[in-house]
Amino acid sequence: MGKKKSLKPTKSLKDTEEVLTTDYIGGDALDDLLLKLVRSVEVAKASRGGLPEKIWMKQQFAIGVNDVTRVLERMPASSSSTHSTPSSSEAHTVSGRRRAPLVPLQAVLVAADCNPKWLTKHIPTLASTRQVPVLYLKDNKAGSLRLGQVVNVRTALAIGVKARDSVVNKTIDEVLNCVSELVATGP
Repeated sequence: MGKKKSLKPTKSLKDTEEVLTTDYIGGDALDDLLLKLVRSVEVAKASRGGLPEKIWMKQQFAIGVNDVTRVLERMPASSSSTHSTPSSSEAHTVSGRRRAPLVPLQAVLVAADCNPKWLTKHIPTLASTRQVPVLYLKDNKAGSLRLGQVVNVRTALAIGVKARDSVVNKTIDEVLNCVSELVATGP
């Protein structure tokens, strides 16, 4: 009899994850990033126009793994183009009710200290199909606590920054530019 073919994929999921998650931020760079984010959130909150804080936070961020996943899944998969707007027929659900208008994510911040790891393992793959950068915050067992401080919750494993015209988005743009320059120049 002939050899049985192996059912194992040629490239494991771990290999794919390594390719997608090269942007780990830790140490002083992490301190600077979180300080900039907290400051920009405070400045933006001051100009929120009378909205309650919880509603304003929900408009600016997708907070938590489930919310980030939901927003990423609703975003159209991009095929080398930037974020496109969905057609009017995509705005209706099966039951005929309208969804809230889609606000694409500018970036996703994930705490690298997540345990078990499978809670956030799907986010880099999903984000890469939507052309959304993922930044892993690597801190000694306190990344989720520090990430939660940005959005005034106790802990957060993942935060998606929604693409709006605010101070927070400008800060994320600066961070993404710095990270891309560091990756381009190499260690």
